[in-house]
Amino acid sequence: MALAWKPVMAARIAIEAPTERRQASVSVVGMAHRASAPAPSERATEAIAQAAAMRPERVGTPESSTSRIEALHMVAAAKRAGLRQLRSDETRIVPGRFARIMPDGYAAAPRDAPARVQEAIWAANRLVGMPYVYGGGHGSFFAGGYDCSGTVSFALHGGDLLSAPLDSSEFYAFGASGHGRWLTVYTSPGHAFLEIAGIRLDTSTAGQLNGEQGPRWRPLLADTAGYTARHPAGY
Repeated sequence: MALAWKPVMAARIAIEAPTERRQASVSVVGMAHRASAPAPSERATEAIAQAAAMRPERVGTPESSTSRIEALHMVAAAKRAGLRQLRSDETRIVPGRFARIMPDGYAAAPRDAPARVQEAIWAANRLVGMPYVYGGGHGSFFAGGYDCSGTVSFALHGGDLLSAPLDSSEFYAFGASGHGRWLTVYTSPGHAFLEIAGIRLDTSTAGQLNGEQGPRWRPLLADTAGYTARHPAGY
């Protein structure tokens, strides 16, 4: 019986309460409907959509706020990544055409980039700090750790640019040949990494004196000899 009236009260509170209390009201609604809750990934996506619709101004960058359209891009990236709700520190935006590695290790997407490029960056932020696991991310996009090609596959999938994971040898046939305008996959028989909007997503510490293995944002490499460049068509 309690479940029948709690959503109505929560909705009324959400309308009458100040902005800073609305998110708590949404949580009450979610608790009231727990008996018929959808699958975890759907529930997380719905929570993001509610937050984006109510308070898009709270998700953004140190330099600028995020528009409603950009908030919807975040929802799309979260739905494809499917692990959990995107946090605000994973969905930052900076002005211009180049992404930026922030002090906390996450990357901020460039405002001038296409939506799919932004979504790929936000999705890849989910992997930052996860361990390197050989073969991780190959059988499924979701794993407890990732290797090089599993990391690249996850980011591309987050941008709706790849439907199934690829290993480094399979990336030889990915997309179009050569460097892309926004994204370039560098692949070899034993390794793959991704350049996206001026930064590098890689599990290797190459070019870094004190880097950590596993999925991380890193500076671009000065030398990519020995790798074949591929890119998503149009990007």
